[in-house]
Amino acid sequence: MDVLALHDGWTLRPVAGDVPAEVSTAGAVAATVPGSVHTDLLGAGLIPDPYVADHEERLRWLHRTSWEYRTRLDLTASPGERIDLQFDGLDTVATVSLGGRVLGRTANMHRSHRFEVTDLAPGGDLVVRFDSALEHAEAVEKDIGARPRAYDHPYNAVRKMACSFGWDWGPDLQTAGVWRPITLQRWRTARLTQVRTRTELAGTTGRVLVDVEVERSGLEEPTPLTVRLEARGATSTVEVDAATTRATVVLELPDAPVWWPRGYGDQPLVDVEVDLLDAGTVLDGRQLRTGFRTVRLDVTPDEFGTGTTLVVNDAPVFVRGVNWIPRDHLLTRMDADRYAAALDDAVDAHCNLVRVWGGGIWESDDFHRLCDERGLLVWHDVPLACAAYAEEEPLRGELEAEVRENVTRLAHHPAIVVWSGGNENLQGHEDWGWKEELGSSTWGGGYYRDLFPALLAELDPGRPYQPGSPSSPDGVHPNDPDHGTNHEWDVWNRLDWTAYRDRVPRFCAEWGFQAPPTFATIDEFLPADQRSSTSPVFLAHQKALDGNGKLDRGMAPHTGVPDGFDDWVWAAQLNQARAVACGVEHHRTWWPRTAGSVYWQLDDCWPVTSWAVVDGSGRRKPAFHALRRSFAPRMLCVAPREGVPQLALVNDTGEEWRTRVRVRRTDVAGTVLAATDVDVTVAARAVHLEPLPLVRSREEPVVVDADGLRALHVEAADTELPWTREPWTTTTTAVDGGFAVRVEAHALARDVTLTADGALPDASVDGGLVTLLPGEHHTFLVRTAAPDGEGLAAQLRAANQFGTGG
Repeated sequence: MDVLALHDGWTLRPVAGDVPAEVSTAGAVAATVPGSVHTDLLGAGLIPDPYVADHEERLRWLHRTSWEYRTRLDLTASPGERIDLQFDGLDTVATVSLGGRVLGRTANMHRSHRFEVTDLAPGGDLVVRFDSALEHAEAVEKDIGARPRAYDHPYNAVRKMACSFGWDWGPDLQTAGVWRPITLQRWRTARLTQVRTRTELAGTTGRVLVDVEVERSGLEEPTPLTVRLEARGATSTVEVDAATTRATVVLELPDAPVWWPRGYGDQPLVDVEVDLLDAGTVLDGRQLRTGFRTVRLDVTPDEFGTGTTLVVNDAPVFVRGVNWIPRDHLLTRMDADRYAAALDDAVDAHCNLVRVWGGGIWESDDFHRLCDERGLLVWHDVPLACAAYAEEEPLRGELEAEVRENVTRLAHHPAIVVWSGGNENLQGHEDWGWKEELGSSTWGGGYYRDLFPALLAELDPGRPYQPGSPSSPDGVHPNDPDHGTNHEWDVWNRLDWTAYRDRVPRFCAEWGFQAPPTFATIDEFLPADQRSSTSPVFLAHQKALDGNGKLDRGMAPHTGVPDGFDDWVWAAQLNQARAVACGVEHHRTWWPRTAGSVYWQLDDCWPVTSWAVVDGSGRRKPAFHALRRSFAPRMLCVAPREGVPQLALVNDTGEEWRTRVRVRRTDVAGTVLAATDVDVTVAARAVHLEPLPLVRSREEPVVVDADGLRALHVEAADTELPWTREPWTTTTTAVDGGFAVRVEAHALARDVTLTADGALPDASVDGGLVTLLPGEHHTFLVRTAAPDGEGLAAQLRAANQFGTGG
């Protein structure tokens, strides 16, 4: 098969809608394929950056505009040659034509489309017209009936990324364009239309199973074909007779290398090649990498309810996870390097799982390849979120087609361990007033309970499936914390973050707490005259309902609500970090009753106040350091049980942990008042709890140390304590790649953090939230290209500034 990328020579122009004069008079502009209307207009200087200031609002005219992509395609066909156009992704409502003939119409960005063009030589203009996805969704909704949803636009009436239409952390931009590659494919005799590769592991023997589907050109008499499978130097073949279009080929590999999640072993991957042959001549082929492992969910009922424990290669795994949204709202700006950097954030935070959330996309091949290589487990939702979904046409057929295509595309990835029917749709049906609004209308239940399980039993039978997130066994409320998976949003919406400790979920798949982005990211989108938490532009980048009100109410009991903007930002960031630590520590110290903690969320798709620990510019917020410390394979904390503080050591390694714990009670200045040592042994993959010694009063801190880990316990809020305001001296020294900022404490310094990007926008720091006793020191390593480190030390912040001391 001869494959030619058709990515050059495209132009873009508006063809309908209320288009601003500066755009309509510009005529056709150069278009990037893959790309989007937004990125092309931005590149041409015709629109402002939608991520800056209030520009999102100024671009709402794009929601109801139609666009035309155009290029010239010359075609010549040799005798016996078939020619197809392959579109891997069109976003979303598109009409494709060549030389004036309509090839087809599409309305699903989550699947590919293919058109035969053999008889269209000599070719002509290849045109892709995109009509408004919003207007299409409104028309579908009018035709088949409206269904409840969490947001204003009818995103549940079109197969487009739901968060394209805005979310409580994302912009409402409603992209359009050729968002995945276009290729011209020339072939003879036959081709592989489907290659679905799965693996099995029994003891030390691995099996590669490949189901293929063959399309014949129709330009010659069918002949017998051969499918050949090769891996690790071994080969297996199967014949496909002239009347057959499907076949399965199996290859057994003794002593197959076992793939493990990170923290449990190595991630060996095996190259697999599948070829279609005609009398020894290769007609078509696929190359991929896979791995051998077993996976199941242990959902055995017990005295607490119904657990949900992920078991990989017969090893129960505590899931240390993060939720993943599209890393850039303008999807086509994501490449392999950006995916790698984003997933390395998860690795550096000691995560072992990433949940691909249901309001986004079926993630890219790069994303899944990188997870395979890093040992990052993947929980993947079907892209359905926070809405009721009609089970009638045209949605049902589109949804089934996209599930078939994407499960087939992704089935070979060992990192994928759970398929889920979608996000919060089961809970929404029970709790959000949908039943009254729906009446007898369909809402998606048939997808989650019938269609998806049947498709996965056919396509990917070896992988666990959950009807949704959250979900529970039949007959139990889908968000019951004692059964199945749980989403915990009461804390953020109406409770103090210490309330995470009030429930013991079996598997918490979503929970989180907000904070603004980093200082440099704020500077990128916020004009100087808008530098206030209540300014219109700042609030335009706060999408959560009463988000700032919840931030203020969350801060008040701990740090107070500062008046100055920079102090307010730092207090919110610190409060988020403490909420993150509280939730993770609570979940982990209840292992094995609690078997997973998946924080909402790892990343942002633009600059916004949100629950993310890495902001929209890729900068790590203080909460990232809290997540990293709390998710560390060995973790030390204080975990209250029935009001009694417990010394807690969590050992999520394969080796026993023997350590001596040093416990010191101090005054608020850090003077040691009493000390004792505790010898502790923690078994592999286990938790040790015992009462914390030396606790006397709410105002006296207790500092706990073991093997370089430190925890601080003090019951009084910062606003109740006379902390020393700036308990340190600093020295800044140039080092390779940046600067070292040495901090030496002369009094107890709590949660010391260097927000270096506030001085140098390109700066990153190796850690944060450090607590020091008098006489101790810590050095922050700052990576930056700046030649001068002046101003870095002034970016030191700590909880001390919220106390009553001077």
